[in-house]
Amino acid sequence: MAANAIDQTRRMLSLVTYLRERPGARVADVARAFGITTDELISDLHVLPMCGTSFRGGDLLDIDTDGERIWWHNAEAVGSGTGEPLRLAADEATALLVAARAVATLPGLRESDRDALQRATAKIEAAAGESAGASSRLSVTFESEGGVFADVDRAVSERRRLWIRYYSPARDELTEREIDPIRLFAVGHTYVEAWCRLSEARRTFRLDRVAEIRLLDEPSDPPPVELRDLSEGLVQPAAEDPEVVVEVGPGGRWVAEYYPHDSAEELPDGGLRVTLRTPDPASLRRLALRLGRDGRIVSPPELADSARDAARAALAAYEG
Repeated sequence: MAANAIDQTRRMLSLVTYLRERPGARVADVARAFGITTDELISDLHVLPMCGTSFRGGDLLDIDTDGERIWWHNAEAVGSGTGEPLRLAADEATALLVAARAVATLPGLRESDRDALQRATAKIEAAAGESAGASSRLSVTFESEGGVFADVDRAVSERRRLWIRYYSPARDELTEREIDPIRLFAVGHTYVEAWCRLSEARRTFRLDRVAEIRLLDEPSDPPPVELRDLSEGLVQPAAEDPEVVVEVGPGGRWVAEYYPHDSAEELPDGGLRVTLRTPDPASLRRLALRLGRDGRIVSPPELADSARDAARAALAAYEG
């Protein structure tokens, strides 16, 4: 998704500066500072060694980790003022220009950012010379989430309220609501944390589930809230919470995306066996009813029996 790519690019650019100033930084500390999981950080660290001032080995970022600390072995060699001047090959210039023009067309992008991007693009075109010609014949269109991301980003920056139509897979319905955005963040997917005027509570919305969005003229005025530490994930069930096992068919695979879980094993029919923890297992009866034929609760046995009884009662009420 475009928003995820933009968010990751921003984070990785910041990572370069952060790691240069902190040789031997601890993985857990860096992940906490950026509000991401250690797995996401390790994924970023696998990409960074493919970046640099050119594709020659000595010009690539020599960054690695032992899982506990992060080491940048050639920080000085690729630092500003110490290496050779940057030279873009034709394909590099084309890719950079196409990407820059695509980002500049995102709806809702702040005008100051758009102007800065256009100035930088003009400089690259001038430096690339004839190599820039191929980029004018190519274009990229971001998926709809890119527009949602830009509108939310602008709302946060300008402190304005948003109107959204939001899809909830657990209830299989679209709701309309006004929200006062607090912050954007990425934990696997991209989210906006906001004060929801419909529920009068803090809520978290996944951007790729926003079906429609409008930037309102009303000022955003969320009540003061303490920002949660997201370094260990969006939702953090306790280890002592009861374990629940749910088996879902192909049509119920969304459960693994929507519910934090300990494991999700593939089943022969294309479904999943999902193991999760919750302080209130009875609350998952609604999930069982929502899944219908697409899934069932396997354990604990008393919860499975309760879910079947609730399904029978609902069916009897419907038939009656």
